[in-house]
Amino acid sequence: MLGDLDADSFCPGGAPGADVWNASALPGVTGAGAVLLASLVAALLESARKMADTTIYPRDVPRPDEEYDFVVVGAGTAGSVVAARLSEVGNWRVLLLEAGGDPTFTSEIPSLFHRTQGTEVDWGFQTEPQEKACLGMEGRRCRWPRGKALGGSSVINSLLYVRGNRRDYDRWEAMGNPGWGYEDLLGYFKKSEDIRDVELAEEEGDSPPRYSGRYHAKGGPQSLERSPTRTPIVDGLVEAVKELGYKIRDVNGESQTGFTLQHNTARGGRRWNAAKAFLAPAKNRKNLHVSKNSYVTKILIDEESRIAYGVDFHKNEEPFTVRARKEVILCSGSIKSPQILMLSGIGPVEHLAEMGIPLVKDLRVGENLQDHLQFLGPTVMFNRSNPQRLDPVKVLDDTYHFFIHGGGPLSSLDILQFQGFVSTKYANEDGHTPGSSDGTDPDYPDIQFQHVRYPFEDADGTRTMSDVSGFRREIHDAVLGAPNSEAEIYVALPFLQRPRSRGSIRLRSPDPLDDPLIDPRYLSHPHDVATLVEGIRIATRLAETRAMREGFEAQVSRTKIPGCPGDHGSDEYWACAVRHVATTTYHPAGTCKMGPPTDQEAVVDPRLKVYGVRGLRVADCSIMPRIVTGNTNAPAMMIGEKAADMIKEDWGVET
Repeated sequence: MLGDLDADSFCPGGAPGADVWNASALPGVTGAGAVLLASLVAALLESARKMADTTIYPRDVPRPDEEYDFVVVGAGTAGSVVAARLSEVGNWRVLLLEAGGDPTFTSEIPSLFHRTQGTEVDWGFQTEPQEKACLGMEGRRCRWPRGKALGGSSVINSLLYVRGNRRDYDRWEAMGNPGWGYEDLLGYFKKSEDIRDVELAEEEGDSPPRYSGRYHAKGGPQSLERSPTRTPIVDGLVEAVKELGYKIRDVNGESQTGFTLQHNTARGGRRWNAAKAFLAPAKNRKNLHVSKNSYVTKILIDEESRIAYGVDFHKNEEPFTVRARKEVILCSGSIKSPQILMLSGIGPVEHLAEMGIPLVKDLRVGENLQDHLQFLGPTVMFNRSNPQRLDPVKVLDDTYHFFIHGGGPLSSLDILQFQGFVSTKYANEDGHTPGSSDGTDPDYPDIQFQHVRYPFEDADGTRTMSDVSGFRREIHDAVLGAPNSEAEIYVALPFLQRPRSRGSIRLRSPDPLDDPLIDPRYLSHPHDVATLVEGIRIATRLAETRAMREGFEAQVSRTKIPGCPGDHGSDEYWACAVRHVATTTYHPAGTCKMGPPTDQEAVVDPRLKVYGVRGLRVADCSIMPRIVTGNTNAPAMMIGEKAADMIKEDWGVET
């Protein structure tokens, strides 16, 4: 399969030459046919060679200098932004440390994003065994993929660009974080953005959505475009949501409630990860050094002054120490950032004592862990009287189209591009909404919807989905295998947006090379189960609309998950199914919480400075006081943009 190929599979030894691809090299093919076939193969190989070209990224610095002005730890989405923006100041020297290497060839192909999981660009984390969730997974552990490469998780994610709800950020500000309200942050979202496939209007409109210049921008480093192809079932879902009364709109604009064909972090049908967007344009700056395969083990902090002055790291198994004249900025994400802080003596005093790590500062590092839990279902069968299989000839045509023209299904997120935000009956039960007199809000949805589709008897595709989720075989058979043996299927994916359950990150041991203990404590709060069950019911109503029944013969599969009591479709059954099948949406957040000095759970202040330690900041999704409504890649970019401006301001540079 294409997902298992690397660059050398397409062009072993480099780009093909004319002496390789000629008529004599193609036995049995002669004349004009040989010339045409040779030209086609050569064109495909040349396209693949260009896609596999890693010279677009900054080169690796084999031996970093001993001292820089700023040391940025982690070249994920936020870290790429921070390092690139700080290096805009010509007299500042910036070192960016990344545990991984360059993004891989496979990661370039949007439709293969699941195939990047479990590879060298994925940390491959797993949760601790869960008591009330992940019951259908091997060992009751949910798998937590995180990016390990330049660009971080923007290299392996599903490319969807979602900013979150304005109420999320207004809540952050109301919690004691000035400058983090929606109107303060909108400019940072726009600063990064290059929305390429729409014209910007003065005002937003619905059906089809018009994209307003108040909310969007062109010319930024992060390219955004919509998938160039869409299958008929997408059009059916569009009509179905309209039938239920939802609007088709720009969910990154004035209102979030409704459905959309989402913009993706892509350009020309290929993934445009954060390293391409921010680091590639900066790669020739002499004041920016990037050290790859560099695993940070500790932040160095002076015991008396409590000033962070550098980091220890390993590069290709060789130990290094580098000093920071001004600041260390930790951008390693919601799992690695708290781990590095605790290894450095910053964390809960009782836990550090247990690990035998000398205390530098007692802070609630690693707590407040939140994630969007997604339920894989209900599974909907469609086109039951005439299901369509994968067509090998069409696959070849699609492959050619992608490599030569950058379009077609390989460049598309297929049905995943169609997503939306809806409110359940529980949406206004999680506390006061800023700006609302009674705590209610008609535009603060608590469920996000996405969908994935599989052709008839697509054993490879459904098995990949089960493998990345860690499903046991009997769970795979019930959720995907049995329905897909009868028809084409799509799986609705309701995401819980405002979880009440909270988890934690803890050290497994004082050894920096050990993965941390990840315990999300999924579904420990009953409200989360009830909300997801309501999301499932909305997905079921969507499948039962006239548009889906009459247009696509849609029918919800009634294959039951083994061990779940109650009639299929009952609250009892769906609650059990949620505990078995729900898993991560890859959006961990909150483990280095931002808050005012009065917040005893806060790790960083509103300028992202670590409390009690000078010269140290955290800038990634771990600083979120509460997780946002939607995917976290766009907010990570925003956090990086704002962090870079605050750093510049604090050191006397105009922004």
